Amino acid sequence: MRAQLSISFQSPKAAHYPRPAVSAYTKKMRILLVEDHVELSHWVSKALRDAKLTVECATTGADADALLHTQDYALVILDLTLPKMDGLEVLRRLRARGGQRGRTPVMILTARGGLDERVQGLNLGADDYLAKPFELAELEARVKALLRRSVGNEALVHRCGQLSFDTVARMFSYCGEPLQLTPREHALLETLIARSGCALSKEKLFDAVFALDDDANLDAIELYIHRIRKKLDRHPEGGVAIVTLRGIGYLLQERPA
Repeated sequence: MRAQLSISFQSPKAAHYPRPAVSAYTKKMRILLVEDHVELSHWVSKALRDAKLTVECATTGADADALLHTQDYALVILDLTLPKMDGLEVLRRLRARGGQRGRTPVMILTARGGLDERVQGLNLGADDYLAKPFELAELEARVKALLRRSVGNEALVHRCGQLSFDTVARMFSYCGEPLQLTPREHALLETLIARSGCALSKEKLFDAVFALDDDANLDAIELYIHRIRKKLDRHPEGGVAIVTLRGIGYLLQERPA
């Protein structure tokens, strides 16, 4: 359905939807979706999560501006008509901030179709512009194109033993075969492999897997760790283990020969 669905909207409402999320590397791959319409935000978030992309949502311009002050994103998908602060003002403040955050790519996603507003958005530093209604397949393709540009010359593949993660294709392989993971398992293992050999606290992993409004607690991380271990243990020759460090957290490392 997501490749065929056209999206339109009637009236704005406030809502938050879950995100997969982030690690030291995947903070650079995290997407901020700023959209106050419930159904549209739901479908866009779902489509991007299904594509194994990291998504965090904001429903007002003020919330987006606050997040962009303190968080790192690879891309912002920004509606223009927002409560509490217009999308163009959010974009203007972001670009005025300068530095790495100020250069974050921005895709404008809006029903405003006027040439003047498009020109204004592009002049303020938007990198792409998609008018509503739109096809989710086109949105996904544009998002991936912008993310490929943002990756630049950074390493595109993370490896630990015979486990590898292609950061462009968003796919894990283990012992030469695709590793099948749920979205949350994927987000957790992506966080671990990006910092392979380094211990990550349960709190950091929780932030990487769950949104602020998800009904979950820290114990859920142990469940997902257990599930991932079972999948890795099916191929002991892969030479990879998730190690528990009591009172510290977890780390992904190669098993000793």
